[in-house]
Amino acid sequence: MDYLIVCLAALIVSALTLFSGFGLGTLLMPVFAIFFPVHIAIAATAVVHLVSNLFKVALVGNNADWGIVLRFGVPAMVTAFLGASLLGIFASMPAIASYSIGEEFYDLTVVKLVIGVLIMIFALFDLIPRLAEISFDKRYLVLGGALSGFFGGLSGNQGALRSAFLLKTGLSKEVFIGSGVVCAVITDFARLSVYGVAFYHSWPSELDTGIGGLVIAASLAAFLGTFIGSRLIKKITMRVIRLIVGVMMLGLGMGIATGLV
Repeated sequence: MDYLIVCLAALIVSALTLFSGFGLGTLLMPVFAIFFPVHIAIAATAVVHLVSNLFKVALVGNNADWGIVLRFGVPAMVTAFLGASLLGIFASMPAIASYSIGEEFYDLTVVKLVIGVLIMIFALFDLIPRLAEISFDKRYLVLGGALSGFFGGLSGNQGALRSAFLLKTGLSKEVFIGSGVVCAVITDFARLSVYGVAFYHSWPSELDTGIGGLVIAASLAAFLGTFIGSRLIKKITMRVIRLIVGVMMLGLGMGIATGLV
């Protein structure tokens, strides 16, 4: 069942995100978090996210505006290191509280609280139209890259901020998509370098959870979804999808923050 749910989510969202700017990690990370610890879910999602984005680069990367990529992607790379390192610190902290519901016991940890709250905040960008329409002047590109990279490294949620800052740059649709994908790949490489060190030094006991096979399966599903999206999805109304996903993220964010997930 875990393979079915994760792979289906990866396929559908990957197909949609190529044209919408809607982040694959935004939905896939909470799905992974249902089955694995939050910090492991973020790292696993980053691998799938990178594989999907590398394929997108092959499809549309030649449309990227490299001036935009330098101003946005380089700050994102630097702060992604910081965000990913902070995630490792949070993950190593002990539980701050415990409680029980019936015969089930739950731990409230710093990493779950931080990530759960962030997921709920980013869910609001899908649920509240005014937030979904926020964009920033292009003179704030460096700041936007720094914020997007930091939150990408910390929680895996970077797509909403990246789109908000790139929308006002006056780019055509093709250049907007290409530039966004290249910036996303830069962030993914940066945070994965930190996650990789953490996996092999801080989280060794959790590498035997069977997540490797699930990551490979989800990556293949995301690859297929991107291919389908590039061939079939030219115009799609995202409002209903954003509402559904926003509600799901809000619920999962609450579950993670309170230790239920």
